[in-house]
Amino acid sequence: MKGAMTSPPDRPPPTRRIFLVRATQAAGVLAMGASGVAMSPAAPASATPDSLQAAIRTVVGSAPLRDGKVTLDLPPLAENGNSVPLTVSVDSPMTPTDHVRAIHVFNEKNPQPHVMSAVLGPRAGRAQISVRIKLNDSQKVVAIAETSAGDFWTASADIVVTLAACVEEPS
Repeated sequence: MKGAMTSPPDRPPPTRRIFLVRATQAAGVLAMGASGVAMSPAAPASATPDSLQAAIRTVVGSAPLRDGKVTLDLPPLAENGNSVPLTVSVDSPMTPTDHVRAIHVFNEKNPQPHVMSAVLGPRAGRAQISVRIKLNDSQKVVAIAETSAGDFWTASADIVVTLAACVEEPS
């Protein structure tokens, strides 16, 4: 079967490995198309304020949330929800006996309401995190600080998002 696999003159002929990889990829595409299930897009998740509260309760349990000590720095308007800057600072001495154990971030309308958790200790020096997050829509963002005493402090902020992220339209 000489000449069955030809290449343009400026490229070397394909190796056996390249041929096998391409054949495997083509077989996988055919199998997915034949099954129909793997090719169908998943329905977008619909988050609600109730799912936000459920996610928060998963982290804090039945402990009360107290306002104060937490500062949530979030722009009031984000033109693009794909990369929204967020800084959470907690007023804490960060000593071995009195420090922030973790900072948790939640949002109201994304498919996953629990955005992140950062674990801290007294050697962190200060209780502050800065990240960029994706936001699906205009919504409320909640930050919760968990202290070494087992207390939970919180702050929240509303943000308007003009171009949503986390949205995949069915094709």
